[in-house]
Amino acid sequence: MDAFENVIASILHRSGYWTRTSFKVELTKEEKREIGRPSTPRWELDVIGYSSRRQEIIVVECKSYLDSPGVRCDVFAGTNPEGEANYKLFCDETLRRVVMRRLSIQLFEASLCPENTPVQLCLAAGKVYGGDEDKLKQLFVERGWQLWTPSFIRAQLQGLRSAGYENDVATVVAKLLLRESARSSPKHTT
Repeated sequence: MDAFENVIASILHRSGYWTRTSFKVELTKEEKREIGRPSTPRWELDVIGYSSRRQEIIVVECKSYLDSPGVRCDVFAGTNPEGEANYKLFCDETLRRVVMRRLSIQLFEASLCPENTPVQLCLAAGKVYGGDEDKLKQLFVERGWQLWTPSFIRAQLQGLRSAGYENDVATVVAKLLLRESARSSPKHTT
C-alpha cells in the first residue's frame, strides 16, 4: 500500500534518513540462482533509508493490515508456513542475506552511502494480531530486527504534529487531525 509506505518514509525522513519507496534491487543472474529464483525480476523493497549519522541503511517492510486481523507472530516463529510468503525477507535467510548484500553494493556504487554500510531490517505494522505484540517484539529483538508497532507509529505521527511544515501527506494529515484533537481535549485541573 503506497500510502502507508509514504507515511513510514516520512517518519524516517523526520529521523534524519534520506528515503526511497518501492526501491528496486538489481540482482545478478548468479544471485537469482543463489536465492532459488532464477527468473525473478528486480527485488522490490517497500522503503529504504540511509542515515549518515547512524551509518546504517534501513529496509522497512510495510504491512498496514488496518482492516484485517493484523501481523501474526506465528509467521516469524516458523509455525505458519502459509503466512511466510508475505514476509519473504524475514523468513528466508538466504534471500535476506543476498538482497541486503546487493542493496548495500548498489547504493555504494550509486554514491548514496559508504561501502559496507550495515543494513537493518525493520517491519512497520499498522496492526498486530491481538495478544501477539509482546511476543513479536521479543522475537524481533532476538533476531536483531526492528519492529515498528502501531503505538510507535502513532507516537511518531504525533511528533509530526508539532514539527515544522513539510509538504508531504503524513505531516499535513498529522497537523490537521492531531492539532485539532489536542485543542479539543478537555483540560484537567487539580
